[in-house]
Amino acid sequence: MFRKYIVRVLLPAVCALACQSCGIYSFSGTSIQPDIQTFTIEYMQYKALRVNPTLSNDLTEALTDQFRRFTKLEQVDMDGDLVIAGEITGYDVKAMAITANETAAQNRLTVSVKIYFTNNKYPDEDFDEGKSFSAYADFDATQLLDAVESTICEEIVDKLVEDIFNATVANW
Repeated sequence: MFRKYIVRVLLPAVCALACQSCGIYSFSGTSIQPDIQTFTIEYMQYKALRVNPTLSNDLTEALTDQFRRFTKLEQVDMDGDLVIAGEITGYDVKAMAITANETAAQNRLTVSVKIYFTNNKYPDEDFDEGKSFSAYADFDATQLLDAVESTICEEIVDKLVEDIFNATVANW
């Protein structure tokens, strides 16, 4: 009887306390110090030569959503404990797979961003000079970019957000 009580009640309680006591790690994979309470994500500036009018907004909103979903931090408009700013520096399409008759069989859209991360409580974690990230998606060369752009940009944004999130608060 006592053994069942220990296994069912005390063991899970002890495990929960052990995970909670360090205050740094969470089940979402983040390693945020317990005194970090807020975050600010500034609008991503668009500096690439080729224009995608929705990409800055899509990336900014996706990154904000990621922080809301996977952290307990409160979003503030300015001066958060964590501040992420950035710029889209590249938006390029290149032929990737060339066929025997020298035509492209597959194209690749690559999006590059430079992220500036400031941790106002732990400045040693900052990206002072900015940190570059890029992600890509391939598409069939028989399709026009306009036809697949929204779908592959969504895939690219998801990859970028994951990489940026991991680099800023998961320390991977």
